[in-house]
Amino acid sequence: MTGLLVGGNSGDFWSLSMDERRRLMTLGVEGARGRVPVIACTGAFLAPAVIELAQAAAEAGCAGVMVLPPFFYRPNADDIFAHYKAVSDAAALPMMLYNFPANSVPVMAFDLIERLADLECVVAIKETSGNYATFYKILTLVGERIHVFCGQMVRFGVPALIMGAPGFIDTNPNLWGAGSVELYQAAMSGDLVRARALQRKALALHELVAGGGKNTYNWVKTGMTLVGLPGGVARLPQRPLTAEQVEDLRRGLEELGIVGPG
Repeated sequence: MTGLLVGGNSGDFWSLSMDERRRLMTLGVEGARGRVPVIACTGAFLAPAVIELAQAAAEAGCAGVMVLPPFFYRPNADDIFAHYKAVSDAAALPMMLYNFPANSVPVMAFDLIERLADLECVVAIKETSGNYATFYKILTLVGERIHVFCGQMVRFGVPALIMGAPGFIDTNPNLWGAGSVELYQAAMSGDLVRARALQRKALALHELVAGGGKNTYNWVKTGMTLVGLPGGVARLPQRPLTAEQVEDLRRGLEELGIVGPG
């Protein structure tokens, strides 16, 4: 593991109060103990809230922030640029853009990402469209100026790393940390036989916790608890897994070799 991101989608940032998000930043930095950098997700609908959270991240000792575009009301490209510029002008930390059209609604067009890459504080983007062609296009457009992280390690982490991504940021490493690191190391060292096997396992794990219309975040939190890393319980409107679902998850993790027989 080369870094931590706190308060992202998997951390249910949208269900937390501002005080809880600040506390999470502090806990992340304290837990890292200087061993790896901590990035804080400071996404919010309004730029002043993003700026407030970014300032809190700096005070907590975070190394940078990840910022979603404004969501729900479908802002246009100029709206999104103005949002990021306001944050960049006020931020005290390096900023990572976050392209996640499935959840944040607006699609960040290629020409917009090129404009945003020139903002002073922008140093990276997490590209989570789930489309390899989109990832690769963004890599070719701005990869010489900013870091392009793969947000879909479970689908094409190995190809992304081979083609120049500096790393990945995804949900499943929360419960498959060692395996995710091994996938990264295999790809970066050129051990493609091992890397392909781990990529297949990553996709199988993704199907286990996200396939069939499952709420990924709740299944991952429960999976974390099953592997000995208590993930807590998501707040409404998410609901706890049933006993039958927990057993299905445990059995699936056992089949993947992520937990022992139990």
